[in-house]
Amino acid sequence: MKQISDLRPVYHRLEERIRAHVVLCWLALLLIRIFETQAGTTWSEARRELRLHVGTFTGPTGTFQQVTGLTKPQRDLLAKLRIPHPKQVLDLQPAPR
Repeated sequence: MKQISDLRPVYHRLEERIRAHVVLCWLALLLIRIFETQAGTTWSEARRELRLHVGTFTGPTGTFQQVTGLTKPQRDLLAKLRIPHPKQVLDLQPAPR
């Protein structure tokens, strides 16, 4: 069985793909470190804190999607990172007449 699997080309073992994967991982780690330095907190704590939920609501006048309100730690973290607050209502679809 092993001889049969060795006959097929193995694209994921090509050196350029391995190098690209290593570079992407390195860039991701660099981005995390920059984020932690700017935010003054760890990546896992910030990720846990910045969790937002989107609700879809349907009524007689239409459908809309709304983001949960920001907590004070979320607002503070976004302010440290100079990221604008997300819009409260993401999508608004009036009901067809």
